[in-house]
Amino acid sequence: MTDSFRAWMSETRAFKVMRCRRPIDKLGIMNPLRLVALSFLVCALGWQPDRAFPQTSQPPSDAGSQPASTARDGQHDFDFNLGVWHTHIRRVLDPLSGSANSIELNGTVTVRKVWDGRAQLEEIEADGPNVHWEGLTLFLYNPQSHQWNQSFINSKMAALTSPLVGAFQDGRGELFAQDTFHDKSILVRAVWSNIAPDSHHFEESYSNDGGRTWAPAFIAELTREKQAEAPKILRTSAAPANTDAEHAGAVENGQHDFDFDFGTWKTHSSRLLHPLTGSTTWVDMDGVSVVKKVWDGRANLAEYKADGPAGHIELLSLRWFNPATHEWNLDFATPNVGTLGIPGVGEFKNGRGDFYDYELINGKSVLVRFSIWRIGADTAQSEQAFSDDGGKTWEVNWINKYTRVRED
Repeated sequence: MTDSFRAWMSETRAFKVMRCRRPIDKLGIMNPLRLVALSFLVCALGWQPDRAFPQTSQPPSDAGSQPASTARDGQHDFDFNLGVWHTHIRRVLDPLSGSANSIELNGTVTVRKVWDGRAQLEEIEADGPNVHWEGLTLFLYNPQSHQWNQSFINSKMAALTSPLVGAFQDGRGELFAQDTFHDKSILVRAVWSNIAPDSHHFEESYSNDGGRTWAPAFIAELTREKQAEAPKILRTSAAPANTDAEHAGAVENGQHDFDFDFGTWKTHSSRLLHPLTGSTTWVDMDGVSVVKKVWDGRANLAEYKADGPAGHIELLSLRWFNPATHEWNLDFATPNVGTLGIPGVGEFKNGRGDFYDYELINGKSVLVRFSIWRIGADTAQSEQAFSDDGGKTWEVNWINKYTRVRED
């Protein structure tokens, strides 16, 4: 019943572009980057069924072959990172030039578990000479590869990085990515070391010679805040709250378009089993969506659980607002894959949000549209549709109906 969806699993891909914390062409400003888009929401999540439904186990090809060695489970390797930290940062302006010119910043890092502990959300705020810098990081563990991946968003440009990927060994974490710096391909390495209960060292370095040598680019010393308050879901620093004027501006530019979605929702979903084949066979699922505001309202996290004939689904969605384009980006991960997919991009008009991207599905380029709208104070609906003729016609393949769960 789900063969056509499973066939999509290999289609996820990402552009290798500039990392968000590090390459600096101007003081405090990073080069833009983006991932290729895929839309999935259930209230906050779009739908990529191939990632949502687990693959069935494949029998061994050779009955006489030796079983593979069991990899170490590293799901808790980043637990040391939880809490509120003071950070002292040194950012080298041109790491690969040999220059020692740098800027220093001081700030706060707040890290909390999300998604029942399968992910961590990190919020960073730091200040230096004429520089104010904020970032949002999502750490996800991939149980299949036994690796962690780290994706980062800069508040100024709100573009998601291609993830750093790697693992811990002997108490030291190393994650790697390929990227671009000054229009040239480089390798990026992030290292967590000197890990103690109340301190650790983070360093990101670049290599333009295939990893033979590394140039430090971003160095941070972190010490735990002893008297820090418990992390707040709305803010992560002592910065003042938004003024009325700032709030009004955020409403006008679209930053609050998803506010109606916050809370817990009973979710009834219907999906078309074989899109773009002429099939009229639908199946239903029932579950719960929980949507929370993070990063001072510039992003949201949604968690979805549902059951139906196709099995059990759990999803995590990250949505973030781009203040430069006034657009929203929507992305997600599943427990079986443990990596972000590809974000859909769009905006709200007349109370309806539409988010688009192109995807390669069964070898054919298909335009994907995810739409969501509020019906009443306690009801909402969303749908996903595919178009194989460039948007002239659309086939809806996923419908979600939401009813708010009121707290006692």
